[in-house]
Formats: sequence, structure tokens, C-alpha cells
Amino acid sequence: MSFLARPAVASLAAKTMQRATSLASRRAHGPGSTGDLLARFPEFPRDTRELTVPTSVAPAPVTVYAPAPGTVAPPVHVNFHGGGYVMSMPEIDDGLCRYLAAEAGVVVVNVKYVVAPQHPFPGPPRQAYEVVRWVAEHSGEQGWDGDRLTVGGQSAGGGLAAAAARQSLEEGGPALALQVLHYPPLDLATGAREKKAAIAKPMLRPWMADVFDSSYVPDARLRGDRLVSPAHVSDTADLTGIAPALVITAAHDLLRAEGARYAERLAAVGALVEYFDVPDADHGYDGGDDEKARVSYALIARRIRESTG
Repeated sequence: MSFLARPAVASLAAKTMQRATSLASRRAHGPGSTGDLLARFPEFPRDTRELTVPTSVAPAPVTVYAPAPGTVAPPVHVNFHGGGYVMSMPEIDDGLCRYLAAEAGVVVVNVKYVVAPQHPFPGPPRQAYEVVRWVAEHSGEQGWDGDRLTVGGQSAGGGLAAAAARQSLEEGGPALALQVLHYPPLDLATGAREKKAAIAKPMLRPWMADVFDSSYVPDARLRGDRLVSPAHVSDTADLTGIAPALVITAAHDLLRAEGARYAERLAAVGALVEYFDVPDADHGYDGGDDEKARVSYALIARRIRESTG
């Protein structure tokens, strides 16, 4: 075990990363500033409101992105951001949320979920599922159509989206028209040093995984849980009936193999809508490459439209 993989050390490192990120965000944006967010995809307006969703884990603040004015009872998409289950930064998905609201014609509920080490597993996936369930159950008062519901996320958010879909299958609802898993971590039972990327120095490094994984699931024995590692060989449950999925991986990503493996598992039960491997791209590519981001976001929007039409 590496030094950073020790839960106490990982927790300290994660909290240091959180403080540094929070400080950098305040310096960059200032209170209430949205200028930098709107710099990406400026053709898509930002029409939002804030809500707080009650859950058994903790209240979950969410930002609700509206589609074009005049849209009556639109479908709704619940989005979970990335950050290694440690960083709380839903604002990084602002461009994606505006894009999907405009191009898919959906309300987008962007979730600020609890993160580790303050809230380790199973807190985040349980909260994620309860947010999805609340969105489905409160459609009438919120003005969206909870019967046309999709869920998705990037990186750790993709892992939470997969966990929400799994709990929905196991607990009898709500019905999900689509789950969008965008370069998700789906096998924490396999150590990062055992995983291979297509390039020598991928964005995700083993030391990062030590901090993230040991903060999120301090007890290594739990890393094979089906809500953490559905792509690991230890999860053999029948997934028949799980929500249809769009799985997107990045060709150079350390997590590519587990995303592809889970796509194969979903395909075996007829639940794979599409698997797309983004060429010449690494983990988190859409954060800095607008051209590649537009290709993937257009695919996500199209599949959401088709699944909720």
C-alpha cells in the first residue's frame, strides 16, 4: 500500500485539495460571477434557478437549467459532475447543462452532491438515487415531466449515475429512459497501478486514485460493491431491466477499459444504446477541448431526445 492510499493520509490530502480548489474558485470568479462559465458555448443562454432536494444523507443543492421559453412539461435530465468523489464543483458542468437544455429540450438538474472524505461511501450514491427519485416524484410542482427522466454524469458523476440506475432497478423505480455514463470509474476494486492507459502519462495518475479511492471507500473490502465497481468481475448480478445506457470513454483514459467492459455487460442484457470511444482523448477531455466536447455533447443530446421523445 502506498503512503497516500492510507485512509487517514488520503483524507488529509483530499481536504487539502478541496481547500485549494475552493480558494482558486473564489479568486477566479468572485461572489456570484458567471462570466467565465458563460465563455464556453455562449450561444446557449443560462436560465437557472436554485433548489434544495431533501435526502436521508444531507440536503442536496441543485441548479435547475430551463430549456427554451414556452416549453411545456419538458423531460428532465439529472446531471452529476466529476471530481473523484472528492471535489464538489458542479459549476464545471455549466456548459454541458446549458447545451443539453437547449439542444435536447430538457430541464437539467445539476446536483451538488456530498463528497468524501466528509461523506464516504455509501453516502454519495444513496443521495444521488434519492435526488433522482425526488425529481421523478415532484414533477407536477416543478413543471417538468418526471415520466421522461434521464440521468448522467462525467467521471465520478458517471459512476454515481450508474449507481442511481442500479438502485432504481433494484428498488423498483423510478423508470429511467436513459443513463449517460461519460468516462466513468466503474472498477475501484482493481487498483490504478494494475490499469493500463494507451499513453505513457495519462491525466489520471495512480497517486490521484490513491487519494480519491481511499477517501471515498476507506475500507478496501467494500470497493467491490456493485454501486462502486459494477465493471468488476465480482459483480455477477442479472442486470436485465436496467435503464438503457449511452457509454462514452476516452481512448487514452486510464479508465477506458472498465467503461468498455461495462458497456459489454449492458449490451449482453440489451441495455446498451450506444458505446462511443472518443479518439485521441484523455480523461476530462471535454473540459478543455471545445471541438471534441461538441461532438460528445451533440451525441448525448441526440440520445436524450430520442429516449424521451
